[in-house]
Amino acid sequence: MIRFVCAIFLAVAALPARAEVEIQEITTPGGITAWLVEENSIPFTALEIRFRGGAALDAPEKKGATSLMVSLLEEGAADLDSRGFARATESLAASFSYSLSDDAVRVSAKFLTENRDSAVDLLRDSLISPRFDEDAVERVRAQLLSSLRSDEKDPRSIATRVFDAMVYGDHPYALPQDGSVETVTDLTRDDLLAAHEGALARDRIYVGAVGDISPEDLSALLDTLLGDLPATGAPLPGPAQVTLDGDVHVVDFATPQSVAVFGQPGIDRDDPDFFAAFVLDHILGGGGFESRLMSEVREKRGLTYGIYSYLVDKDHAQLWQGSVASANERMAETVQVIRDEWQKMLDQGVTEDELENAKTYLTGAYPLRFDGNGPIANIIVAMQMEGLPIDYIATRNDKLNAVTLEDITRVGQELLDPSRLTFVVVGQPEGLESAAAN
Repeated sequence: MIRFVCAIFLAVAALPARAEVEIQEITTPGGITAWLVEENSIPFTALEIRFRGGAALDAPEKKGATSLMVSLLEEGAADLDSRGFARATESLAASFSYSLSDDAVRVSAKFLTENRDSAVDLLRDSLISPRFDEDAVERVRAQLLSSLRSDEKDPRSIATRVFDAMVYGDHPYALPQDGSVETVTDLTRDDLLAAHEGALARDRIYVGAVGDISPEDLSALLDTLLGDLPATGAPLPGPAQVTLDGDVHVVDFATPQSVAVFGQPGIDRDDPDFFAAFVLDHILGGGGFESRLMSEVREKRGLTYGIYSYLVDKDHAQLWQGSVASANERMAETVQVIRDEWQKMLDQGVTEDELENAKTYLTGAYPLRFDGNGPIANIIVAMQMEGLPIDYIATRNDKLNAVTLEDITRVGQELLDPSRLTFVVVGQPEGLESAAAN
């Protein structure tokens, strides 16, 4: 059976990219809304569930509670201890995974049609009745603490932590989603139970399903799977007030190569100008070797192996961020080149060729994301969380193609803000002083 399911998973992954995806919206008798792409050619279903809230629900002194709780969902449930749960999952040729972001708890499941009911019962136990056995808690806690101690010695992790703390202030985003060595060490089983009740609730569920399942069967499945969760979860945090002072902040750390995280205010996904900003970012730093930052910082000057930028659209904050690593003796030059390119984009805009090349790449690459049931389920559940319309997949490339050079110029003038482009540099960069030292 296991060989059989592996063959099916590979076959699904090898399906041709699908540009057309027919989504049905269903609402269960219990009030759960889900999006379904019915695909009966292979007896297999991928299910993606999201609970809005994530690590941002943790109180500062309990930071890491939701992360530790999520890591324990597969470590025993109902009558099964950790090993029993793993054996039961394997015997069904099913696959469950649980992960976390600042804004969501993510649950992914894959199962064969013939084992659907048993797989759903097992998944339900993990969501409704996790055991949080002492031996499992201490084992997973030790793994998390080891990771946190490793992060304390990693320049990129330090840069991210310092940047977030500075930018987000007293908002939950300011703290690492996995917590700290101190907070995770102090977490109790009661903290895990509270995190479970606060994060996994029916008032924050989003579901995407793709595969061999009818709307009627999916409706019954979801009420069975999720109907006994608490009706409401912990309160969501409010908007973050971001602080971006436009300075360079240096964190002294003994390493031959400095790491920088940089950013300025971003744009909301709901903003009518989002697609223009998305194309603008692709040209500036999001387009890999075709981007201006990669050309200027790596190709022309050899200051780094890689540099990139990206739009960050969290539920409660929007940033335009980037990251780069460079030798200590060259980081000051790297920072200046990034600033120069930011200003040049504001002053001169982009060329028609840059715009057309970006649109060609972004529209051509999009269908390649639809390469199996799992990726499609992930996309359609993300669409729901972002408030996108059900026909977004069909209209997305049209919206990109509609972006004009005038749109790019106008949005660049409104959004690009070199005066607020803020850097956190971790290392011992020569000729680069922290704003605090000036």
